[in-house]
Amino acid sequence: MAASVPVAEKKEFVRWFLKNHQLKRRECVWILNYLLSHDKLLKNVRFVDEAHYCPRAMVMSTTDSDGIPFRFYKGNLMTADAEKSFHDLRLHPEENMFLQLNFPGRHSCPEYAAVLEDNPFVPEYIRISEKDRKEAERLLEDSVLAFREDQLLREIDEALDRNDKEKFFSLSKTLQSIKEVGNP
Repeated sequence: MAASVPVAEKKEFVRWFLKNHQLKRRECVWILNYLLSHDKLLKNVRFVDEAHYCPRAMVMSTTDSDGIPFRFYKGNLMTADAEKSFHDLRLHPEENMFLQLNFPGRHSCPEYAAVLEDNPFVPEYIRISEKDRKEAERLLEDSVLAFREDQLLREIDEALDRNDKEKFFSLSKTLQSIKEVGNP
């Protein structure tokens, strides 16, 4: 499996992550710092979601997330012993290591998105199809639009009750522009 994210970008992300987040286990900090100082290892690290499906993986969580503090997976082995993963990293630097980082807002974090790769080991029945993803996005956009329209209608009613013509016309104009965007 060829590296799709350059080592320099991974290093930049790990540095950013360590600077901005506190991990639940100090051993995780040691592992990430070890990766930073060994390009050969970092070259084979893949940042993914659902790492537990991978043949060799680690999951680390920040103190402000509800994820498990640490897990290491290798084949059928699963352990919370960070030292085992550290020794495995040192003994098998040429093997891919899939790393999942749990922290609040990770799915909307541009720094994480820059290094996040597709997990090739996630079973097909779990993957979201492109069609389903687009449908979910459309549904979310429609819901947000409907909520905003309802909110504006309530504010328009309040402006009418207060006889605030300026506010009424301003809100009506905003509502009209939202309806035009929602119905192209």
